Amino acid sequence: MTLGRTLAVALVGLAAHVVDVEAHLAPSLPAFTLVGLPDASLAEARDRVRAAVTSSGLAWPNRRITVNLSPATLPKSGSAFDLAIAVATLAGAGLVDADRVHGVVHVGELGLDGRLRPVRGVLPAVAASVAAGHARVVVPAGNVAEARLVPGALVVGAATLAEVAAGYGADVPVPDLPPVEGLLAGTARTARDLDLADVLGQEDARHALEVAAAGGHHLLMVGPPGTGKTMLASRLPGLLPDLDEGAAVEVTSVHSIAGTFDPGAGLLTRPPFEDPHHTATPASVVGGGSGVPRPGAASRAHRGVLFLDEAPEFTTAVLQTLRQPLEHGELVLHRAAGAARYPARFQLVLAANPCPCGRAVGKGLDCTCRSEQRRRYFARLSGPLLDRVDLQVELPPTRPGGAVGDATAVVARRVADARAAQAERLAGTPWRTNADVPGSWLRERLGADRAVVADLDRALERGTLSLRGVDRVVRVAWTLADLDGRDAPGRADVGRALLLRTRGHGA
Repeated sequence: MTLGRTLAVALVGLAAHVVDVEAHLAPSLPAFTLVGLPDASLAEARDRVRAAVTSSGLAWPNRRITVNLSPATLPKSGSAFDLAIAVATLAGAGLVDADRVHGVVHVGELGLDGRLRPVRGVLPAVAASVAAGHARVVVPAGNVAEARLVPGALVVGAATLAEVAAGYGADVPVPDLPPVEGLLAGTARTARDLDLADVLGQEDARHALEVAAAGGHHLLMVGPPGTGKTMLASRLPGLLPDLDEGAAVEVTSVHSIAGTFDPGAGLLTRPPFEDPHHTATPASVVGGGSGVPRPGAASRAHRGVLFLDEAPEFTTAVLQTLRQPLEHGELVLHRAAGAARYPARFQLVLAANPCPCGRAVGKGLDCTCRSEQRRRYFARLSGPLLDRVDLQVELPPTRPGGAVGDATAVVARRVADARAAQAERLAGTPWRTNADVPGSWLRERLGADRAVVADLDRALERGTLSLRGVDRVVRVAWTLADLDGRDAPGRADVGRALLLRTRGHGA
């Protein structure tokens, strides 16, 4: 047979597509051609595959080899196609059983010595294979634990190409080489063992944090240095409930592609926490890179918390790119090689000083900033961005003898009860929390009592709130009612939500 076929998987964003890998061997001058819209790293597979085959003790066929990756119109990137290309070529040369490799998905990078190296994105790749009806998957030994997290997958791990070829009937000795371990760019940060009781005083900010956790709302905290903004933000993930199975698979798939997932710990069941430095570039926050873009901090924070400390110090480009995920819960990154779509439904927490020196508190007598410096500093947080932040609270300087509030476990139970009330109300809808629900849907359930929304009407007439701001106040009012165990918010809840919405520098 001069034609060998097997399967691989192409990842475009979080979407995975099963790819047919066809290798045709023609009796002509020796050559190796790879077609099917490969990128630069995939085009280099020709040299890696040839070296790996000869290093494995297999004869390289001296023919004109043409490898096609179908569908040819789908962009393909990365080194995960190496193993499939090698197996299809060996099948076409008759060195392995072509019938046995047909219909099997092969994922893995080849080293020049023939060893299989782990790759990113194995979890979504294997999940797509099983969904397409191809349950048998061959992966590098370093990816076996991750691949076996997918129910229904028949995973075969291998350390070398010779081991794979021998499994398909090739007469080749299997070298005793140690498998290449998975290399992580870092592990996903989830809720750490931090207690909210460590924060002294700041009752208003603690209450705002609880409301944010209960309803999935975005939060802005403004205050001088040392008032506990970072402490509060780092304790928010501990208040959030565990991820359900669907969310855990989705979050783990993003971190698998990003290379920040440790398969030995199983699926990520706790909300992730991302806190990029204010020198971060737009590509590092929202995703990017050459070819098909990789997920950034915003996508890695999916179903968790994205914390921007010293938010006005971030570049305008970074802050403005967050408007799309805040509104739609996903990021669509367009590049010349194609568009990648990543989920990015996170809770945004912004922390800011009141001015560059941080001492513009009260009458601001200790502040050394000029008035135009103060305006220019906080104006970096644009109106359209702040209009998407539900809760805006000002933290005063901490006083001696501040009261000790409830511990994380106590607040987390109240948050869980409020989330349960929302789940019951939103059953049968695509929404999970009050922050996800369209304002019109919630306003309809406020009833015909205009007194409940009278304050909102006046704020809208005065221009204090936009129409989007009105919807966000209604969402916060519903969360306050859920925390208090009421079926629907009243006028008092709307008034409290207005205070949480327009307090301090977020006015």
